[in-house]
Formats: sequence, C-alpha cells, structure tokens
Amino acid sequence: MARTSFEQLLQAGVHFGHLKRKWNPHMAPYIFAEKKGIHIIDLHKTVVKLDEAAAAMKQIAKSGKKILFVATKKQAKDAVAQRVQAVGMPYVTERWSGGMLTNFATIRKAVRKMSQIDKMEQDGTLATMSKRERLQVSRQRAKLEKNLGSISDLSRIPAAIFIVDVLKEHIALAEAKKLGIPVFAMVDTNSDPRPVDFPIPANDDASSSIVAILDTVVTAVAEGLNERKAEKEKGLIVDEADAEGEVADDDAAEAVASEEPAVAAAEEAPVAEVEAPAAEEAAEGSEEA
Repeated sequence: MARTSFEQLLQAGVHFGHLKRKWNPHMAPYIFAEKKGIHIIDLHKTVVKLDEAAAAMKQIAKSGKKILFVATKKQAKDAVAQRVQAVGMPYVTERWSGGMLTNFATIRKAVRKMSQIDKMEQDGTLATMSKRERLQVSRQRAKLEKNLGSISDLSRIPAAIFIVDVLKEHIALAEAKKLGIPVFAMVDTNSDPRPVDFPIPANDDASSSIVAILDTVVTAVAEGLNERKAEKEKGLIVDEADAEGEVADDDAAEAVASEEPAVAAAEEAPVAEVEAPAAEEAAEGSEEA
C-alpha cells in the first residue's frame, strides 16, 4: 500500500512544476502535461518514486545509520528542522559549508572546538579572560552553533543524504556523489534527476509540497528506528552499527593514540628497575673476588 495518495499530493500542490522555458529535458519522463506555460508533474510517478525512497530510507534508519537532511532554502528551513530533529537525524538548514562531507575531518575539528568552548565555560576558564576575549569566544561559539550545531552528533560520514532542491544544493550533491553516498532528493522540472539515486519528482518551491514529501520520508525513518529499537529489546541485533555507539569516533581514536606512548613507558619502567639491582649484585660479587 502506498504511503501517500494521489489526492494528498494534489492538494499540497506537488504537481506544479516550473515554466516550460526553464525545464530540464531529462525530466521529460516525469512530466504529465503543460498548462498555461507551466509543466505539470505526473503525480502517479511521484507516488511510486516516493514509496521507493521511503522504503530505502527506512532500511537505512533500521540499520542504525544516519541520514543527513539538507535544505537551506527559506521555504524548507523550519519544516526540515522541526521534523528531522524529532527523529534524531542530522540536518543542515543554514549555509552548506564547502567540504562538509569531502573534508569531514576538518568539520569535526570545528565541532570539537565548540565543545571545548562549552567546557571552558563550565570550568570557569572563560571567567578569567578579559571582557573582549570573552566576547570574541562567545561570537565564535554562536557562529559554530548556527552552522554546525545540527550536525554536532554526526561522528562520521552519513550513510545517505536527503536534499530539497538539487539546484540550490549542488555542492552538497557533488560531494555526496564524489564519496559514493546515496542521494535522495526532491527534483523539480528545472533540475537534472540523473545524479540522484532516488529522485522524487515534486514541486520544491512551495512549503506545502515540501512538507508533504518530508512527512512521508520522516515517518518512514521513524518506523525504521522503532523497528530497530524493538529488535534490540528482543536481543535480535547488537548495537554495533550505531555511529555514536560502540564504534569509537575520531575523538576517541586520538585519545587512545596519545595514551599509547605513556602506557609503553609505564610497561618498560619495571623492567629497568629489575635490571638495576641485578647490575649492583654483579658489581659487588666482582669486588669480593
């Protein structure tokens, strides 16, 4: 059974495309007709594609992996933040920082910087700084929170990415394709669906259309998470695949690496202490002789 109906999508205005002169020829299979110079999207195909995308996203969520939602356009910001935050998935609704995927290690450093500032505030280090320094640090913290706060829990590259408007988010799409990350996206009549693994032909400009598609995919993600939770309680799966679970992230790896020399030194110390008395006894024996 379909997750959404033709009538629901029609009422949300998902079928409205762009002007004919702005169309992308590769969207021809998803266009039903042209009316008053505007292309009309075939909602029957939208229902099919939406079901395929929702089923795939459900399986990803069920496996314990993360899906990154990207929507920086004004119409989608609030809808994405509100719905995606409810299911605990990372999202980007402000500016897409170049290299957020391809240079993920640097992004993690910025997130760690944000954590360090929080720690400084808790242990009173900020209070010892001058007023100007505190102001600079607080501004830096606010900027990091605005751009990276929603992905602070993302400890490794996401398993998939969901995009609203591939034209506007072309950098995110290019980075995902470069890393081989599956891409789910709302694709309007002026966009190219070929780089998208799971294209959903839909109006990506109207907030009602965006909400209709988002509600469907977020519901599928929530179902996957609930099923995973139920299987965990039954002991059918082990929590190995969670990004924030037992798998150590880069922070833990760095901590372990820094501790290894100290551990090695501590292990060698007793050996040196044992060898020293032995050398002294040998020296005493030679003197008596």
